[in-house]
Amino acid sequence: MRAMILETPRQPLKLAELPIPKPNSEQVLIRVHACGVCRTDLHIVDGELTHPKLPLVLGHQIVGTVEAMGEGVDNFNVGQRVGIPWLGYTCGDRCCYCLSGRENLCDYAEFTGYNLNGGYAEYTVADYRFCFPLDPSYADLQAAPLLCAGLIGYRAYRMTGDAQKLGFYGFGSAAHILIQLARYQKRQVFAFTRSGDVEGQQFARQLGATWAGGSDVSPPEPLDAAIIFASVGKLVPDALRAVTKGGIVVCAGIHMSDIPSFPYDILWQERVLRSVANLTRKDGEEFLTLAPKVPIRTEVNAFPLTQANEALDALRSGKIAGSAVLVVD
Repeated sequence: MRAMILETPRQPLKLAELPIPKPNSEQVLIRVHACGVCRTDLHIVDGELTHPKLPLVLGHQIVGTVEAMGEGVDNFNVGQRVGIPWLGYTCGDRCCYCLSGRENLCDYAEFTGYNLNGGYAEYTVADYRFCFPLDPSYADLQAAPLLCAGLIGYRAYRMTGDAQKLGFYGFGSAAHILIQLARYQKRQVFAFTRSGDVEGQQFARQLGATWAGGSDVSPPEPLDAAIIFASVGKLVPDALRAVTKGGIVVCAGIHMSDIPSFPYDILWQERVLRSVANLTRKDGEEFLTLAPKVPIRTEVNAFPLTQANEALDALRSGKIAGSAVLVVD
């Protein structure tokens, strides 16, 4: 099978011919149709996430069909379409986090496209317990971004409680999905982009943003909560200043540049600053049930598998409106 592999961080991916993997007793073999390109993939390639399996097949927003199954698989059928997310394995009952319903923090967790080979390839294998059936209303390319930008974005969104005025710092793949959910739930979204990104701000307004401007600009009114999707630590003090008393700031990324020091008074008055890590299967089940009801529609920029490096470069430079997705099959 063809695969784009990472051999060394900070080097381009290489096209390789690899054997088709064989599923173990609890795995499904997936013929990959599409795979989303995520900012986490960039963090791995750029060496900011420091412990990937090498060589590695990236990709954790995978849409494909079941080609074969291990003998222990009991809830999928050959030919069925499934989605594979970032969370690829947890211990289930060996650590306190799994035992308390927080499998996203599992001490023994493994992640698709990081510890486990992912979807920048024609085939992959995955633990069937961490795969999701997909609503037929979504085409392959449009379904792919739901599996990370959607799922982890949804977990971050839930952390804002019932906030009515939401700030989204960084208007990329996750934000363009979650703004649709926010509007469905009658909330207002204030979108912050890179300074001078007029096209990004216009895109946000088209999707229903109440206001859109550069991240160096204060919003026109105080926010109840903010989600920082961008991996830029200096946005944290800005977001804290933008939220009202008791406001919540959620850092949604797996990696962020250093947060500069800031005065206590912008955190005082019961403002909350928190991070989000990974996802749980419950997050996935809830969001993938909710998405077609909205309905959430993903804006997709498609690239052939062999142009994975070009897709990553476009994402790195902020040239993607919506989501980048590799067309594999």
